[in-house]
Amino acid sequence: MDLTVKICGLSTEETLDAALDAGADIVGFVFFPRSPRFIQPGRAADLAKQARRRAKVAALSVDMDDAALRDMVAALKPDWLQLHGKESAERVAAVRQRFGVPVMKAIAVATRTDLAAADAYSGAADMLLLDAKPPKDATRPGGNGHAFDWSILAGASLALPYLLSGGLTPDNVAEAIRVTGTGGVDVSSGVETEPGRKDPALIRAFIANARAAVQPRQKVAS
Repeated sequence: MDLTVKICGLSTEETLDAALDAGADIVGFVFFPRSPRFIQPGRAADLAKQARRRAKVAALSVDMDDAALRDMVAALKPDWLQLHGKESAERVAAVRQRFGVPVMKAIAVATRTDLAAADAYSGAADMLLLDAKPPKDATRPGGNGHAFDWSILAGASLALPYLLSGGLTPDNVAEAIRVTGTGGVDVSSGVETEPGRKDPALIRAFIANARAAVQPRQKVAS
């Protein structure tokens, strides 16, 4: 079985090569200045050239306006736009239509109620990314390396396919897949030695452990 694996927040040739060589399906670049994984569009475009025909490229933004999105899309030519802010379903639909790029919408999850709210994006987004809610003192969106209770996904029926994110590491990704039955996983801080510094060995271990956890089945996205 194939599983969709996304490695996000890449910023160097070495770590991108590790992700590609290990078989990542999607590689992500972060365009949020407050993130330790922030990358300049020109640098991301250079790295994305390495990924073409080997993996899909995702551009992560947080509540960007149209002008900034236009510049990002022009520089990177991404296969996915990952919207990680407070974008409404109407905003997601508008971005998808305006830029003609499939959209992955990040949803902050803590309870089953949050899963129900995710269905509002059906027809607006192409895929969801289910991430943990940020801690109260967080300055950035996303799980910030924390996991939510995966058991709330067991047996859940969502209107859109999703990638599981938040607190995943090489050590727990297999268990996360087993508990949730997810068709895809996304990792960033879980393959780092410090914020923003990816480790090639951890990237390879994450992908290998995720692949080993599943039987042959259809990818969520490619």
